[in-house]
Amino acid sequence: MRFSAIPSLFLLVAGAAQAASSWSFDDASISISSKKGVGEAHKETFGVKSPLQTPITLSVEDTLTVSLTAKDNGKAKRPHQAFLLLKDEETGLEAPFPLSVRESGKGKVQITQKEIPTHLLVSSRPVHATVVIGSFGSAQGLIADAFDIDIKQDPNKPAPAVPSPVRYGKKPEIHHIFREATVYPYKIFSITFAVVIAATLPILLVAWFGFLGANLSSLPKALGAAPLSHTTFFGSIFAIEFVYFLYHRGLSLGHILVPVAVLGTTAVLSGTKALGEVQRRRLAGER
Repeated sequence: MRFSAIPSLFLLVAGAAQAASSWSFDDASISISSKKGVGEAHKETFGVKSPLQTPITLSVEDTLTVSLTAKDNGKAKRPHQAFLLLKDEETGLEAPFPLSVRESGKGKVQITQKEIPTHLLVSSRPVHATVVIGSFGSAQGLIADAFDIDIKQDPNKPAPAVPSPVRYGKKPEIHHIFREATVYPYKIFSITFAVVIAATLPILLVAWFGFLGANLSSLPKALGAAPLSHTTFFGSIFAIEFVYFLYHRGLSLGHILVPVAVLGTTAVLSGTKALGEVQRRRLAGER
């Protein structure tokens, strides 16, 4: 009985150790460097349980750099999420800044006044900074106080204007014009070109019957030999022309694609049989 209780005791201890694992960080530091490059960067260190007691001053030309090493249960590791959270204690507004973390757990983030939201820039009190680390698994996440930032504006420039917050409610009516109305040419141009095209039809008929040898007497034979093919072929041709006419009158392109595809296929199939019938009469010397 004594030996059988030992494995259970080991499992209990291992489970408690796993449940007690949590995220933390080490080697944390904050530095302030100026674009002017005057003097060395001001650098201070802080820890999980030892935040900075005095606020850090961030001017317009300064860059704030925070670096640390994330650890999971004491071992350096890359977490799923790690960011620096800036918060206005008076209004409760927050702004997260994610850290760029390597596989070794070393992370860094750089912040300037241009990246800080206007609501935090005009805060009357120092902005509070918090380190937030978390990941998948059973390890407990970390929210640790780090330091305060006293943001100093340029005295020679006006303070940035805070945009008014967006309120939910009735908005002004918006009128959308997704497509401009179709502009047709002047009627005189349309009538002129229609007359010109219609004037070519008599010339076509004269050339057809006078020079090309058209023979209307063969029409009854053609309709008698293949009535369905000839009727369907000519009917599909006129139907396609009618669809094009509707498109010219305002029918959208998407509405004519299917009819043209169906009529075109019908014209090809029926025209093949109709022309085959004409070819047979031509070989027989009936034309």
